[in-house]
Amino acid sequence: MQPSELDEWAARLQQELRLDETTIDVGTVLDLARDAAHSVARPAAPLTTFIVGVAVGRGMPIREALDAVARCLPAAETGTDPDTPAGAGAGAGAGA
Repeated sequence: MQPSELDEWAARLQQELRLDETTIDVGTVLDLARDAAHSVARPAAPLTTFIVGVAVGRGMPIREALDAVARCLPAAETGTDPDTPAGAGAGAGAGA
């Protein structure tokens, strides 16, 4: 599927779901899904995007939701607690 096809699909789906005035950044959603799939497991991609969608639908700003996901991803990659201060867990600094 080409990027323009994804944009067309997103626009058609938004219209059908009565989200006409909502702007969906297809690239951001795809990046989110990719990061979840590669950092956690493939099935995490649709689950993560759905959960973020629920949070945004309930009023959380998208940037805040994406930041929350980013805080969780290192835990999945290293096996550390996401609340562990930077530099305190295994693998700290990798990819930084």
